[in-house]
Formats: sequence, C-alpha cells, structure tokens
Amino acid sequence: MPHNNTNATSPRPDVLSRPKLEGGRRFAMRTDFDPAGDQPTAIAELSAGVAGGERDQVLLGATGTGKTFTMAKVIEETQRPAIILAPNKTLAAQLYGEFKGFFP
Repeated sequence: MPHNNTNATSPRPDVLSRPKLEGGRRFAMRTDFDPAGDQPTAIAELSAGVAGGERDQVLLGATGTGKTFTMAKVIEETQRPAIILAPNKTLAAQLYGEFKGFFP
C-alpha cells in the first residue's frame, strides 16, 4: 500500500490521506452549541496537529470547560476516529453518553 509516512521506522502507513471506505458514514455532530472561549483555538490547533501527522496530542482543561465538546468538534472537523482515554469506568460511561449524543 503506498503511503506518505516519512518515518521509515514506523510500521504505520499514512492513514491520514486515505479516503473513507465506501458506505462509511461521515462524523456529523448534532448539537445546538457553538464553540466558545478557548474552544475555537483548541479545535484549530488539534485539527492542525492531525493534519500535520501528529500521532499523539493531549487536551487539558479544568472540569466543565468543554473538553468533550472540543474533542467532538475535532473529530467532526478532521473526519478521523480518535481514542479518548478516561481514568475510570464512571467517567468512561459519561464520555460514551456524551459522544453518543453528539454523534447519534
């Protein structure tokens, strides 16, 4: 499979430029909210990191600052799946519910 990965030691092909598979659904958020405060900057920077091939990025913020919404917007903008880590099952269940609401 041809790829644009410039890191010769990485076994990962460049999946960032690969088109979605036929029949795949686009990530489209359903929400009445718009990004506010620091969210537009965070969305733009994280999306640029994805476009630039950064494999690992971290979004830090205090409780209630909209990290889940911000990540959902990044997923929608980049049209790439993401791994969201949670420190416990309670928070994982909360995140699942919120993402399920954003992407029904």
